[in-house]
Amino acid sequence: MVRRIVHARVGSHPSAEDLVQETLTRVLAASATIEPGMLEPYAIVTARNVVASMWRDADRRRRNQHRVVDLSTPDLPDSQVVLDEEQSAMATALARLGERERRTLLEHEVSGTDTHTLAARAGSTAGAVAAQLNRTRARLRVEYVLAAEQAELPTDQCRAVLIALSGGDQRRQREVRAAQHLLECELCARLSEPLLERGQQRDDRLRIPVTADPDIVSARRAARELASRLDFAATDLTVIATAVSEVCRNIVRFAGTGEVVVELLEVPRRGIQVVARDGGPGIPDIDRALDDGFSTYGGLGLGLPGVRRLMDEFAIASEPGHGTTVTMTKWERTHDG
Repeated sequence: MVRRIVHARVGSHPSAEDLVQETLTRVLAASATIEPGMLEPYAIVTARNVVASMWRDADRRRRNQHRVVDLSTPDLPDSQVVLDEEQSAMATALARLGERERRTLLEHEVSGTDTHTLAARAGSTAGAVAAQLNRTRARLRVEYVLAAEQAELPTDQCRAVLIALSGGDQRRQREVRAAQHLLECELCARLSEPLLERGQQRDDRLRIPVTADPDIVSARRAARELASRLDFAATDLTVIATAVSEVCRNIVRFAGTGEVVVELLEVPRRGIQVVARDGGPGIPDIDRALDDGFSTYGGLGLGLPGVRRLMDEFAIASEPGHGTTVTMTKWERTHDG
């Protein structure tokens, strides 16, 4: 599909295949922050933007061929102008935030105040503060890009779509019909790429590649640290870390390579979700693998049955020859138990 779009715009241009690969690279880089139904529309928009950028660069080079200097590196005055414009855009974006949002964000990012301290001051929880910071960052990115572009949004839906993209909120992307909107709104299509590039890092979601035993330790530690933002008891933090260790150990032993994604949840209630996936040989008999006492490698670990007992929710999908995905969730306990 991407190749058809690119060739329709550049024909047999020598850079056609490079443009296709550049488009695919950008789409894959953003795939973690957009909901699956948006991949095709986003690929279409990205292909258009990549081709348009090539023509703009070519036109710029053509117009400046008579110049002696190398325009690929701007001189110092130009650099200062760019810096001034970026600072002005950031100041404008910050001014568009609410007073409480701006104060909390600056205390966290500039002063280095941690979420637990901010939560204590506000009478809230570290998890709620972290979630609010993520929403504030998403909005700030949108306001910054709009200020830098000096752009006015044509519809009310535009801002909702851009914030959903900036925050990597896949549920919200579906609600605001972001996929369709990107195909219909030229401005949002153009702004979507920088927003997704800036929004790929989320501090409420971790992705840990798993290929060897040291990765098991890293994943265990990362999951425990992320879970500690919520009001989990010390025993629950140990349970979560242990469950992550077990699924990572399975990846290393049976698949050789995979990943674990750990994410804090706010809905339908507060908790933590762990998704472990690999492209290994799969499990031919899931029911047998979940029987107590069953072990495929004779180790002393808990195995999948033990992991299922540790977590509040547990699901496994596996296809022989195509890998296994384990999804498990631990919910924060309520005060009444």
